[in-house]
Amino acid sequence: MAAPFDLNDDSVVVVIGTGAGGGVLANELAQKGVSVVALEAGGRYLPDDYINDEWESFGQLAWLDARTTSGDWRVARDFSGLPTWIVKAVGGATVHWAGASLRFQDHEWKAATTYGPVQGASLLDWPIDAAEMDPWYTKAEDKLGVTRTGGREGLPGNNNFKVLEAGAKALGYKDVHTGRMAINSAENDGRAACQQVGFCFQGCKFGAKWSSAYADIPRGEATGNLEVRERAHVLKIEHNDAGQVTGVLYADADGNQQLQKARVVCVAGNSIESPRLLLNSASNMFPDGLANSSGQVGRNYMRHMTGSVYAVFDKPVRMWRGTTMAGIITDESRHDPSRGFVGGYEMETLSIGLPFMAAFLDPGGWGREFTTALDGYENMAGMWLVGEDMPQETNRITLNHEVKDQYGLPAPNVHFDDHPNDIAMRNHAYKQGSAIYDAVGATRVFPTPPYPSTHNLGTNRMSENPRDGVVNKWGQTHDVSNLFVSDGSQFTTGAAENPTLTIVALAIRQADHIAGQMNAGNL
Repeated sequence: MAAPFDLNDDSVVVVIGTGAGGGVLANELAQKGVSVVALEAGGRYLPDDYINDEWESFGQLAWLDARTTSGDWRVARDFSGLPTWIVKAVGGATVHWAGASLRFQDHEWKAATTYGPVQGASLLDWPIDAAEMDPWYTKAEDKLGVTRTGGREGLPGNNNFKVLEAGAKALGYKDVHTGRMAINSAENDGRAACQQVGFCFQGCKFGAKWSSAYADIPRGEATGNLEVRERAHVLKIEHNDAGQVTGVLYADADGNQQLQKARVVCVAGNSIESPRLLLNSASNMFPDGLANSSGQVGRNYMRHMTGSVYAVFDKPVRMWRGTTMAGIITDESRHDPSRGFVGGYEMETLSIGLPFMAAFLDPGGWGREFTTALDGYENMAGMWLVGEDMPQETNRITLNHEVKDQYGLPAPNVHFDDHPNDIAMRNHAYKQGSAIYDAVGATRVFPTPPYPSTHNLGTNRMSENPRDGVVNKWGQTHDVSNLFVSDGSQFTTGAAENPTLTIVALAIRQADHIAGQMNAGNL
């Protein structure tokens, strides 16, 4: 275990958050001999602690701090205090994620060029491309043990997958399999093979699913170069008269304020907390928030175009048995504007338990139609739709000065309106998802509106030109050279794919860059 670093040690890199971005970055830096203090707002739970029960697990892991919502999305109406379903714990959302690990398609790095102008969308090309990311993706796939890459076998298909596959093939879809998943199909990297228990979102009790909580963090700690402080909620980033960040103010487990000095600060608090922290760190020198000379901090919030389709059959499916998301159809992920929208979407198996089904299904609210749907639960199959949503400057995180969190700081407000492209894509996806189930004899089909967001992207976006975004191609803020963003908030556009693999690849690459710049004396 690392000896604790002193609060006045200004040689350390402070990483805020321990999820796919922060947890990987902290470990990668520690492996290179860099001293790291990682600050995590939540507690530490390991596989023995996870609970195979949806509501209890939600209470244990979910981020439930004060938040508000606005905009035309269903979440603002039905779950106004819960815009996101993410985790407050060591490991962040890598405890909760399903494990789907897909690379961006080449064209998705250059959405503005590929799609051309889209009215109302603030599309921008990433300052990096597929060729530059290829070696980092390979490193990420090897770290996560992604199936169907690096010679690793795919996972077996459960009944939910077999229904999806049969319907997809009947429709003529070609690219259907149990996915590229960061879940072991065989023992790997000291972690067990998947036991097909089905509680992927509640934390994997077998450790078969990669999570920074029990993969990267303990390895970083074992080097002696990483100290993780749990229940350390960051309040503000401090800077000096030269405009360089100097430390991080946080509330410890007892609510006492501590100031950890720093040589470099990396923000990895997800796409709501990261911009909120920069905005809450405003000062005379940075009146609009830290690293926000562009006015782009908090803007271009993306959550992916999502929705689900559930279908009832005349025989049992028991979709909850087996890996939650080991099943994917990628045929619709291409860019093909003849469908009436730019970008594409994936169709992935999904099951949720009865308690969450009751909260989310919403086929016209409670009543006979609803109860008969739940009566068909054993005979139900389900899929999740996930596609590229359009960045819009007006979709944004702002500070809500009317609502304060437990530390007296303004809560974040999450404003989201669907872009017409998102709506056209979702309607197409509902139609195709329903057709898949109809092709194999569904008796009823339920297109289901989006849940609270699990993919939160944008808000500190990467840009070539400092006017257009918050960070450069390394995640380094344009305004402050020793301040980095290390999570999904740096995404320039969202692509159709689940984002974790890309967040991890960017974190490995960023660690390489930061360590190199520190060695060269530039940081």
